[in-house]
Amino acid sequence: MDKSRRNIAKMLSLGAIFPSQMAYSFSSIMESIPTNGMGPVGAAWDQPKKNIEKLYKNAIVNDGLIISRNWNEDSFEALAQSGYTGFNASVDSGNLEKGLRNLNNWQTIIKENPDRLILGTSADDYYRAKEEGKVVVMLGFQNSTMVGRSIKNLDKLYDAGMRWMQLTYNERNYLGDGSTERTNCGLSDFGIEVVNRMNELGIMIDLSHCGEQTTNDGIAFSKAPVSINHSMCEALHKNHPRAKTDEQIKAMADKGGIIGIICLGYMIGPNLGTDTTLETYVDHIDHAVKIGGIDHVGLASDFAIQGLEATGATRENWYVPRLTRFKPSYKVQWPPWIPELDKPDRYLQVAKVLDKRGYSTGDIEKILGQNWLRFYKDTLKP
Repeated sequence: MDKSRRNIAKMLSLGAIFPSQMAYSFSSIMESIPTNGMGPVGAAWDQPKKNIEKLYKNAIVNDGLIISRNWNEDSFEALAQSGYTGFNASVDSGNLEKGLRNLNNWQTIIKENPDRLILGTSADDYYRAKEEGKVVVMLGFQNSTMVGRSIKNLDKLYDAGMRWMQLTYNERNYLGDGSTERTNCGLSDFGIEVVNRMNELGIMIDLSHCGEQTTNDGIAFSKAPVSINHSMCEALHKNHPRAKTDEQIKAMADKGGIIGIICLGYMIGPNLGTDTTLETYVDHIDHAVKIGGIDHVGLASDFAIQGLEATGATRENWYVPRLTRFKPSYKVQWPPWIPELDKPDRYLQVAKVLDKRGYSTGDIEKILGQNWLRFYKDTLKP
């Protein structure tokens, strides 16, 4: 028995003991084996498993959060290199007037570039974009300050193109407590009213920066699935206010939601450049899949499409200001990026690691974008 056959025999025996853990590895090996119609062909057992570049090119790739301010031609060039089919654009928030103005600005960019961009309002837009070689932009906010105290403002924002909204940023607002707020009071009565109206309109609820109890309440009170569109696993990065616990990931997944694993390096681990690497990033994917299931994990950057270094982030203009903007619990580091993820082709690099770890073609495609599309179908209204 050659080495590959022995490996499969070993996996079959282990699979009887650990069926769920062995599923990815076994399916990946099996799909890599050429056949002659009757069984595997000799030496071909040791050939590479799959062409990841081709898989990636054919896949629908979606980024759960791109910081979209200062969009310019450099952004378009990076977008062309990324292989993206779409992304959730983080529009600057503020009050209602500013929010509407910034939504309108993005609508203008999309209308002026019909050969490159599509406004995202449904999952179908992503299939059309893939066919036409364009990219979907799904507009939303990382705060709800635009709503103010009037539930009617949600309708105005929806009509202006908003399709996702984070209930809080780090601080408390009218809806609830953020992730670094001193208290942990959860959603207010008004916050629950906003959640209900978002469900009715078909606006995706995001809980990424929400405090612990606000996150729990958002999952519990929403009638629709919710997103944690750019976060990480608390089990792997302990005591970070932005991380989500296993209990929260499971509760989110049980209701049909999705978590996008954030690419921002200092969110992934405490020791960038040493034991926090691209492999550490994929560890978070592995853990989220283990807890929530393969259908509930996606990807998210939380910076510009070009990457932080390419957009001129320096210690002075990026790191130093955040030492006063964020509490020490945020554990901001410099440089803040994982090198392989700070480039437009970041998710191709992730796909390569997923392949090496034994994920099947179908499961890699789910993580790259199909899980986001499933979520969009379940939350957005036609």
